[in-house]
Amino acid sequence: MTHPMDLIPAPLRVEGPYRRGFVLDRETTLYAAPGTGTTERWLRTTLGAAFALPLRDTADENAAHSIRLRIDDTLAPEAYRLHVLVDEVVEITGGGPAGVFWGAQTLRQLLGPDAYRKAPVRSAPVAGLAAQTIEDAPRFGWRGLLLDVSRHFMPKDDVLRYLDLLAAHKLNVFHFHLTDDQGWRIEIRRHPKLTEVGAWRARTKWGHRASPLWTETPHGGFYTQDDIREIVAYAAERHITVVPEIDLPGHAQAAIAAYPELGNTDVVDTAALTVWDTWGVNPNVLAPTEAVLRFYEGAFEEVLDLFPSTFVHVGGDECPKDQWKASPTAQARIEELGVGDEDGLQSWFIRHFDRWLAARGRRLIGWDEILEGGLAEGAAVSSWRGYAGGIAAAEAGHDVVMCPEQHVYLDHRQAPGEDEPMPIGYVRTLEDVYRFEPVPPGLSPEAAAHILGTQANVWTEVMENRSRVDYQVFPRLAAFAEVAWSALPAPEARDHAGFERRMRTHYRRLEALGVDHRPPAGPHPWQRRPGVLGRPLEGRPPNV
Repeated sequence: MTHPMDLIPAPLRVEGPYRRGFVLDRETTLYAAPGTGTTERWLRTTLGAAFALPLRDTADENAAHSIRLRIDDTLAPEAYRLHVLVDEVVEITGGGPAGVFWGAQTLRQLLGPDAYRKAPVRSAPVAGLAAQTIEDAPRFGWRGLLLDVSRHFMPKDDVLRYLDLLAAHKLNVFHFHLTDDQGWRIEIRRHPKLTEVGAWRARTKWGHRASPLWTETPHGGFYTQDDIREIVAYAAERHITVVPEIDLPGHAQAAIAAYPELGNTDVVDTAALTVWDTWGVNPNVLAPTEAVLRFYEGAFEEVLDLFPSTFVHVGGDECPKDQWKASPTAQARIEELGVGDEDGLQSWFIRHFDRWLAARGRRLIGWDEILEGGLAEGAAVSSWRGYAGGIAAAEAGHDVVMCPEQHVYLDHRQAPGEDEPMPIGYVRTLEDVYRFEPVPPGLSPEAAAHILGTQANVWTEVMENRSRVDYQVFPRLAAFAEVAWSALPAPEARDHAGFERRMRTHYRRLEALGVDHRPPAGPHPWQRRPGVLGRPLEGRPPNV
């Protein structure tokens, strides 16, 4: 049994615990009101498996010794109220299906780390709860994690596992970074070479791009359309929205390697390009032609069929303009369109797809570079280079997801010292992430209302497998989840010592889930990567 004060993320209000009120055992039944089916199924497949319990249906909403799932639409959609009553009943009431589901996540935490296993480890697999009431609701509607599967491919089952890890932390957006210079990861049936050619590279830089080391094993993989449907459906059962990212007009070498006509053929021999095998900002960008627009419209048509998300991410970042400056075709295009310069050309690209997506009932979101050259009305911004882009966008009336690299890029190292594997960027400790504030001070109330929420980003250049991703993401994702969900005081007033105390229980949950997290005392020997060059930056990161 877990004390309610060990919950992560921290709930709004807790009353109790008092004397024992509920025992989960073979006699426990499950009452599920209309609209609570996702939670009913989830409880059976998780708690039912962890404790080897049938959790039989009951049609009696007042049945004794039961878990009761209800909806009360006077609550906010993601809010919930969890009552543990002294008469052997647990009631989870949500404002909507998602609220019921988040309440069930809290119930799982209360039942102890054994509730995170896939089969029982005790001879008498029962768990008891004290009578208590928990009332809770999220601070932000967008609580996200970006996972880059382009730099290093993550097999489908590992993606499904990460969706479970998001759900366990009450995160509700999975930003799926599917295309980049180093690999195209989603099947597009009308353009089959995107995966036949673009999903595979012959070798891979091992470490930072300045490292002399290479991994000579070919690397790649992609998700079939049925894989994507499965991932999206699995996420939906957990009240997680999957936001796809198809990068343009930069980060496009894998696509150009598959279809050389997509590149700037008048200044570079695009037919000689291969899927990129190293890291950094790539000069090979899309040509600003009508043919390229039609090609990507065709790709997006298939993407929209697979992803019901209102938001579709188009990247828009790190697009070097050198090829456009040298290209007679691009220069003629600038003059023909009257967009002034190469920044205007990038804005034209983004505006085109903003209109195209809006006409189909979707909304474009892109990295903060899409502000350059003017932002299309209705577009939203992922603010990654710091707060500044998000502040400018919000003050101009655009919706914003705050994900500044100085605070919540989880590929950045989490401690100083020689043992951190392939150290990238500034040190961002568990405490640093816990003190991250998504809404910068000084933002007007009107602009602050445009902050949809926040997101942690996981770029996988130096994360070659699931274990490495686990190490970089955890435990910091637990701190981020609390920032995104809980009503915390100002950063300097946050009770980090109390959070660390609660983490002692949470580490046991992560270990039961098989998460290869970074231990508080530093990496295990097998988590280190001695001799592999990273790019550590010293000092405090700039607050920009």
